[in-house]
Amino acid sequence: MSIAIVILCIGLLVFLITYLKVNSFIAFLLVSLCAGVLLGLPLPDLAKSIQKGLGDTLGSLVTIIVLGAMLGKLVAASGAAQQISSSLIKLFGEKHISWGLMVTGFIIGIPLFYNVGFVLMIPLIFALVQRYKLNPLMAGVPMMASLSVAHGYLPPHPSPAALVAQFGANMGLTLAYGILVSIPAIVLAGPIFAKTLGHIHPKASKSFITQEIADADLPSKGSSFLTALLPVFLLVCTTALDIQLGKDSPVSPILHLIADPAMVMLIAICFATYTLGIRLGKSMESVMVVYTDAVKDVAMILLIIAGAGTFKEVLLASGVSKEIAGYLGELPIHPLVLGWLMAAIIRVCIGSATIAGLTAAGMILPIVSAGGVDPNLMVLSIGAGSLMFSHVNDTGFWMFKEYFNLSVKETIRSWSLMETIVSIAGLLGVLLLSQLI
Repeated sequence: MSIAIVILCIGLLVFLITYLKVNSFIAFLLVSLCAGVLLGLPLPDLAKSIQKGLGDTLGSLVTIIVLGAMLGKLVAASGAAQQISSSLIKLFGEKHISWGLMVTGFIIGIPLFYNVGFVLMIPLIFALVQRYKLNPLMAGVPMMASLSVAHGYLPPHPSPAALVAQFGANMGLTLAYGILVSIPAIVLAGPIFAKTLGHIHPKASKSFITQEIADADLPSKGSSFLTALLPVFLLVCTTALDIQLGKDSPVSPILHLIADPAMVMLIAICFATYTLGIRLGKSMESVMVVYTDAVKDVAMILLIIAGAGTFKEVLLASGVSKEIAGYLGELPIHPLVLGWLMAAIIRVCIGSATIAGLTAAGMILPIVSAGGVDPNLMVLSIGAGSLMFSHVNDTGFWMFKEYFNLSVKETIRSWSLMETIVSIAGLLGVLLLSQLI
């Protein structure tokens, strides 16, 4: 009966978000209340569970997500993203421009939130389409595949960062594993898959081409790459050093402090403020305006994550999570496949990768807590599942359709299949990695 109630509540969540167009945060709160009442949670405990879910979820994530948004916004506003993309395209050359765009999307996608990266890269794609007479999909799909993978797999993006916190995973290891799993996924879904789309000839929209920053006003290549990738360097290097030196090393406490995700992002944002702000002649006030705008961009994302935290906490407080975990644990399915499948089903129903990942995490958490699976790999498995088959209930689907002037059928053939390849390739990569570590 408890499992039936959870399924009913997820169905209600889908109905509220998809059909009634209720704000996702409000929908999560309503569903959490409904689940608590139906599962017999005492009303005072229900109120406390909702407050605890909000506080615990946001407490470990606000700093990471907000500082990550600030870094991404400054990378875009300063011209560092433009410098990175121009440098990589020159490096790969005209013949391999789709590979250059794929790498560009991945590097820029690490600090930039998906929607920001999408809108930021569209002018670049269309400028290249005009310059080199390319099919827009041959240029766009590789870059969008990279942005999507970074959004679904890699911290400090909201869903992966939230899953790391919930599962008690190591953010540095998750990021390192995620990069390994990402490479084959974006190669398959990007340049290779794009070759099958040559029969679709959308007309590039000139209205999306914006004025580029003059080369003389761009930050240097070194500053651009180092600033955008500094969080990656810090997380991976501190994790590797900690493993190498061991817990008994006298520098271990310092490494742990620097390796804390919030501290990593704080160091990165201080560095970026100088390299992409003060050093370029910008006033501190103008840099802070960029940061303020960045916070506005992620406010609703934070609320959605908090709402998902309330639903997770109600499931935990009622004991139904353990019941579900016990039932699922008896199924002849590998836990990593199970996590991927749950996220994929919710994604197809709801459309949001973030909501799919966080909702699946709430149900799979007891299995991870029991120690039956590597939490770092479970983050990646659920992240891959959360990208499965984007279609008409996903805003990303419509953004891609409108920007590239496609029909619904053409968008499914290109965008939806690209997302499906990314999701399945991610699962296969995680399963392979689980056999090697």
